[in-house]
Amino acid sequence: MIDPDKLMRWPLPPVTQAYTARDTILYALGLGAGIGDAAASGNLRYVYEDAPGGLAALPTLAVVVATGPFWMQDPATGIDWRRILHGEQALRLHRPLPTAARVVGEQRIEALIDKGAGKGALMLLSRTLRNEASGELLATVGSTVFMRGDGGFGGSAEGAPRPHPMPDDRAPDAVLDLPTRSEQAALYRLSGDLNPLHIDPAVATAAGFERPILHGLCSYGIAARAVIALLCGNDAARLTRFDLRFASPAYPGETIRTEVWRDGPGRASFRARVIERDQLILNHGLAEFQP
Repeated sequence: MIDPDKLMRWPLPPVTQAYTARDTILYALGLGAGIGDAAASGNLRYVYEDAPGGLAALPTLAVVVATGPFWMQDPATGIDWRRILHGEQALRLHRPLPTAARVVGEQRIEALIDKGAGKGALMLLSRTLRNEASGELLATVGSTVFMRGDGGFGGSAEGAPRPHPMPDDRAPDAVLDLPTRSEQAALYRLSGDLNPLHIDPAVATAAGFERPILHGLCSYGIAARAVIALLCGNDAARLTRFDLRFASPAYPGETIRTEVWRDGPGRASFRARVIERDQLILNHGLAEFQP
C-alpha cells in the first residue's frame, strides 16, 4: 500500500533534455504527419526542415520532452505500477515550441485521491517546461494517473477532475479522419515511450490485448493534428490548450476520426474514435486556440 505522505514528498528533480530538428520531425512522423502527400495535406512543415515557411513543431511535442525516467516503477514508491492507467492529459502552450532547444521539465505531484479499497486511486501530476537558455515558460503539462491497485490508503475522495461536458445534443461542426500505419507504434516509441506493450505481442497478450496497442499519447497527438487542421488553418502555433480523457486504446493501422464542436471564439469540444470498430478512444476534449 502506498504511503501518501511519503509519495507527496517523493523527490522529482528537474529533467534537462536537448532536442533537435530531427527529433521534432521524428515526433511528427510518429503521429502520422508523413502519411500520404504531406505537401497537399499541409503537413510538410512538420516533417521537412526546408519546407516553405520553415520547420514547425507540433505543440503536443511538449508532453514527451524532458519527462525523465519512469519513477513510478521504483518499488519504494509503493505503487502497483503494472496496474496504472493514463486517465487524462492536459496541455497549455504559453508560446510556440521551438523546433530545437534545450529544455527543463519540472514535475510535481499535485494531489492523491483515494477512491477506496478495491476501487483504486488517482494521482494528479503537473509539469512545467522551460527553455533553459531564456528561462521562458513554454508549456504546462498536466496528467491524471489511475492507480487501480492502490486505493484504500485513507486519503480524501474529493478533488477528482470533472470531465469537460460534451455537446451531444447536436452533430459535430467538423470531422477529420486520419489514418495510422501498422508500424505507427514502432515509430512513435522512438520519441521516448519504450513500453513493450506497444511493440511486443507477448506483452500485449499478457495485458489482455489481441496485439500491441497504439500509445495513448500517440492518439492524443493525432487528435491534436486534426484539431489544428480543422480549427487553426494547419498553423500549430495557434493551438494554446489541449485537454482530454482517455477512453480506450487504438491499434496501429486503424483510422482515427476526430469530431469537433465549436463552442465559441477560440474554444471547441472534441472527441475521437476508431472507424473500423466504431470505438470511442478519446473523450471530453477541450481545445483552445487563437481565433
